[in-house]
Amino acid sequence: MNETKITKYRWTICALLFFATTVNYLDRQVLSLLHTQLEAEFNWTNSDYANITAAFQFVYALSMLFAGRIVDKMGTKWGYAVAIIIWSLGAILHAKAIPLGHGMVSLLGIVGITGVSFSVLGFILSRAVLAIGEAGNFPAAIKATAEYFPKKERSLATGIFNSGANVGAVLAPLTVPWIAFHYGWESSFVIIGAVGFLWLILWFIFYEIPAKQKRLSAAELAYITNDPDEVNNVPSNPHAKTEKVSWAKLFKYRQTWAFTFGKFMTDGVWWFFLFWLPSYLHVQYGLDNTEIMLPLAVLYSMTMIGSVGGGWFPMYFMNKGYTAYDGRMKAMLIIALFPLVVLLAQPLGHLTVWIPVVLIGIGASAHQAWSANIFTTVSDMFPQKAIGSVIGIGGMAGGLGGVVISKLGGALFDHYKALGHIQTGYTIMFAICAVAYLLAWMVMKTLVPNYKPITNL
Repeated sequence: MNETKITKYRWTICALLFFATTVNYLDRQVLSLLHTQLEAEFNWTNSDYANITAAFQFVYALSMLFAGRIVDKMGTKWGYAVAIIIWSLGAILHAKAIPLGHGMVSLLGIVGITGVSFSVLGFILSRAVLAIGEAGNFPAAIKATAEYFPKKERSLATGIFNSGANVGAVLAPLTVPWIAFHYGWESSFVIIGAVGFLWLILWFIFYEIPAKQKRLSAAELAYITNDPDEVNNVPSNPHAKTEKVSWAKLFKYRQTWAFTFGKFMTDGVWWFFLFWLPSYLHVQYGLDNTEIMLPLAVLYSMTMIGSVGGGWFPMYFMNKGYTAYDGRMKAMLIIALFPLVVLLAQPLGHLTVWIPVVLIGIGASAHQAWSANIFTTVSDMFPQKAIGSVIGIGGMAGGLGGVVISKLGGALFDHYKALGHIQTGYTIMFAICAVAYLLAWMVMKTLVPNYKPITNL
């Protein structure tokens, strides 16, 4: 074997992260695609559905705070494995949401709490388990990316694995309605949820930290670890103890607050698109579960371009001499302009359903491009021992932003539905989604105007 050749095994790890993220979004999308069917079966209001999605986002937010620290403590290999086991079981648990809800209502009745919808409660509990597990995906994936890629390649690698979210969002409408139609809605949760265990087998076969990875050439290991732009390189000793960094210490840095605010402002936009677009197409355009398959597949296929292209985009500026962070922020400013086209979705939507599909697709693509870069700002500025924790803090903020968006959306849709003009509710929500990125960028740039790595943790 020629040890001077830089092999490409790191991209195998990227493929595993892509697969896991695909499964992650497949599992969380099943409910949104069955929303109209479950709404009719259990007589849900928009606020009921909003409460179910908000519960997922709230538990996800809290879990993200701890997920990053757990991944830092357990290490990427076992942290990721435990996360996908929990979320796969949580996904399957949705099939038993009704008996679970009945059981919980009975328990609540013993303590005098009545009037709770058993179906809503059952799905809330199922979503909570799913959220606890899914919270581990991005801290573990970003940590694995920092382990296996030099800084200049991280946003591209992040963009590639993050595009798994888009693939999951494309595959879901192509598979879930078909499974539900032929085998029942319960089977959709079971079959899709079980896919995570297939990934688990591949993860244990192919993943190990670079210092212990026998499939890496010496040249590739040196390429990964001897990064001249890195603040703290990957430790050469795989058994070295990782120092714990307190949350209180991390919150002293503006870099933490910049990432946290950026996630709070923008994550909810993606959650909104993910959880409410099927309902939007059904309510405003009368499309049923099978008819929304093509528009959603087209829309989320567009987002793959945004994810991979957004990951590559900062490299254009880095090649012109910008630091990794400054090049990333310049790219993110340009990316933040694209969601503004979503403002036209409702004014032009009367012409054809494909206008809002394409415009929202551009906005969702911009989100994925933004996401590929905002995650990587953490590894630009923080040492590896703190990456999982900072990602967790930002993820918690993003989840709370999602709670706000879901609750606001549900309240607006019920309000304007009662007035006979639910379209106004969507107009307001699309306007919020359109401007969120520019506001986030301005605050982030104000907090951290120039590249300033953390070296004293």
